Amino acid sequence: MAGYVDPLVVGRVIGDVVDLFVPTISMMVRFGLKHVNNGCDIKPSMAANPPSVQIAGRQADLYTLVMTDPDAPSPSDPTMREWLHWMVINMPGGTDPSRGQEAVPYMGPRPPVGIHRYVLVLFQQKSRLPGVAPPATRANFNTRSLAAQYDLGLPVATVYFNSQKEPAARRR
Repeated sequence: MAGYVDPLVVGRVIGDVVDLFVPTISMMVRFGLKHVNNGCDIKPSMAANPPSVQIAGRQADLYTLVMTDPDAPSPSDPTMREWLHWMVINMPGGTDPSRGQEAVPYMGPRPPVGIHRYVLVLFQQKSRLPGVAPPATRANFNTRSLAAQYDLGLPVATVYFNSQKEPAARRR
């Protein structure tokens, strides 16, 4: 009898980026018409612009959304783990990132070599954040440290996708 194994465990998102948690909020992520499921493949050209993100929850609740690459610059030697691609704070429940404050502008996937994981992590805030100082560099960001610094606790939702460099002739 086979048991259920969480794709976040299989993809090493739990461990490399976040600790084990129980999802409590529904989060839907799309790049154009492509729905993001854990471990799916998204071409960098499809993800050049920010994804459409819809979260459940009450409008009175506020959320922080973080997108990182734990495989930078290379999955076999992630010396820049995690590379910060996007951060939105004070996002009301039942809405999307456009209703929050973009603390770090979106940067699409640009994997130089290998297959990279891009992880979107959603935290429920205990109160409105007065602002989050953008890091001096996007390299070596730490999702757990952000959560600890702003008392965000464990994530309430997480999804990740894989992406790899496209051959020049195939880019759209």
